[in-house]
Amino acid sequence: MKKYFLFSALFTLLSCSDGDLQIETLDFSTVAAQNCGTLTVDTNLFFKINSNEALILTLASGLLKNETSTEEITSTIPTASKLAYRTFSGTVTSNYFCDSPPPATPSVAEEINATAGTVTINTVAGETAGTFVHTIKLKDITLDTGDGSRITNLNIEDFAVITTTVPQ
Repeated sequence: MKKYFLFSALFTLLSCSDGDLQIETLDFSTVAAQNCGTLTVDTNLFFKINSNEALILTLASGLLKNETSTEEITSTIPTASKLAYRTFSGTVTSNYFCDSPPPATPSVAEEINATAGTVTINTVAGETAGTFVHTIKLKDITLDTGDGSRITNLNIEDFAVITTTVPQ
């Protein structure tokens, strides 16, 4: 009887499925952030492209300022700012985000919107008079797929380090 019980317990343990658990890593740390047109304090759309995938950050209005900040400016995701991860059917370029209307190809294969997180912005004076350097960071980002699974590792050092110039 002990052998039968041991055999049954061993069979049960070995036949259990892990439910096709996939742990994805999204690595955008080496990709430069881009925006459309001339960068100003009114710019709110930034994106990083990595071949056929993109990370799109839409900042809440008024976060970028041409003044140094003594503390970080924060914005919550998804209530104020938005972050989305998209995969495409082919290689994507900045034209997809900047052209109106966007090109028909490549098409979006999958989009995952961040359900939690924080955007922090630190602004310092640039080396040239009349310029400011904004460091945009993402913290505690949660990306949940439609079926409830979570992308567990989003590798982004600074989302963007950008420089704006005070208009004359």
